[in-house]
Amino acid sequence: MLNEVVAKLTNISKHYGEGELVVKALDKLNLDVHKGDYLAVMGASGSGKSTAMNILGCLDRPTFGQYLLNGNAVEDLSDDELADLRNQELGFVFQQFHLLQDASALENVMLPMLYACITPSERKKLAETALERVGLTDRMNNRPNQLSGGQQQRVAIARAIINKPSLLLADEPTGALDSSTTEDVLNLFDDLHKQGITLVLVTHEDEVALRAKKKALFKDGRIIKIS
Repeated sequence: MLNEVVAKLTNISKHYGEGELVVKALDKLNLDVHKGDYLAVMGASGSGKSTAMNILGCLDRPTFGQYLLNGNAVEDLSDDELADLRNQELGFVFQQFHLLQDASALENVMLPMLYACITPSERKKLAETALERVGLTDRMNNRPNQLSGGQQQRVAIARAIINKPSLLLADEPTGALDSSTTEDVLNLFDDLHKQGITLVLVTHEDEVALRAKKKALFKDGRIIKIS
């Protein structure tokens, strides 16, 4: 269903410090991400957008509030349970590619399936399909130092979607790329969205945000505008 809520943040606050020195990185934030959304998160440095992304990605815990992922409360899960959830339900793409330098593109993409009940041959087949999906059929056996920045980001995207995540989170994914390569990566995100992937992208670049179907503007730990 198009209106199905994948991720729901309700009165989420994230505080650092205590007393008069407390810093409210998020202040009673409310956000619904629906299935099929392509949401760009924008805001000045310190507005809370990266903190919100970390909580959506189960990389950080809120101080207060509730986070439902596919209807399940996650803020009180154990660290091991959060790790399992990240692997099964979430995909991540960062500005830096975070690829294993001594592993091939194919081996990097296979990595998230290592602890799944999938045979090695099936893992290889699924990884090959994911790399084909991002246009790297002829680069599967290359190591990261044999790939361009754009190709490395495509490997990272293939790795992020290999477990068919409910939510794909991209934090400044074009920040380390030139304009031509940025266009290629954004076209890939467009294609993935058209194929049904739910995508939340943090960016400070207007031209990147224009590719999204919805925009959330952050200020002082809150969303002040959704358009």
